[in-house]
Amino acid sequence: MESAVRNLVLRTGITVPCLVQGAADAPPLLLLHAWGESRRSFDRLAPLLTGLRVYAPDLRGQGGADKPQNGYSLAGQAEDAAAILDALDVPKAFILGSSSGGYVAQELAVLHPGQVAALVLVGSPLSLQGRPAFADDVDRLTDPVADDWVRESLSWFPLRRAVPLWFIEDRVRDGTKVPAHAWKGILDGLCAATPPTEAGTIHAPTLLLWGADDGVLPRSQQETLAARIPGSVLKVYPNVGHLVLWECPEQLAQDAASFLGSLG
Repeated sequence: MESAVRNLVLRTGITVPCLVQGAADAPPLLLLHAWGESRRSFDRLAPLLTGLRVYAPDLRGQGGADKPQNGYSLAGQAEDAAAILDALDVPKAFILGSSSGGYVAQELAVLHPGQVAALVLVGSPLSLQGRPAFADDVDRLTDPVADDWVRESLSWFPLRRAVPLWFIEDRVRDGTKVPAHAWKGILDGLCAATPPTEAGTIHAPTLLLWGADDGVLPRSQQETLAARIPGSVLKVYPNVGHLVLWECPEQLAQDAASFLGSLG
């Protein structure tokens, strides 16, 4: 199975590294990681997505991507995702977004519906308008971003299942690679945006996967999100918190593959 990292020069003015994995003729799947993470957050998921051509980029301001001072609005982040598909010469793809990556995926589906074959939204918000409780902590952040600060930030999203220590340490390293201005800019862009399902209608087939013990996103909002996306399916994972990708990648891979496979 092919696996390589390509540097993509985007029409939005930045360069991002992107993992490319799987057979060239397999259906394409773009993975969008969460705020403060990198493509490596999919290290446990990607090998399980057999039968798909997986593309996992580092997104603006994070991982090995360029980290400009601006461009972090939700629409800007969605334009980057569209530009990534363009740079890969992939006209249309399945999109899987984890946490805020799922919010970007929703925006992409509203702004560029022709590029989205289907969505898998993993612990993805209905709305991020307003300021979360931890926004003040982010506002006080300065460079260099310390390991201890990133470790403390993980407490905002309590885990309900065991996660390998190496994986958590990798996410801490991800966090220290994000400069303070990008931590702030990305969060501000997410919170300032009109929620995608209020700005337009998502017509792509959609699977929503949500942890029943998610302390960040209430079930009522997941049900509203599902109701706003015609024909979507909501699946609830018992005894799982907000970070579904971290806690149960095997189940996520199985459910995503089954859903995407059913679409033909």
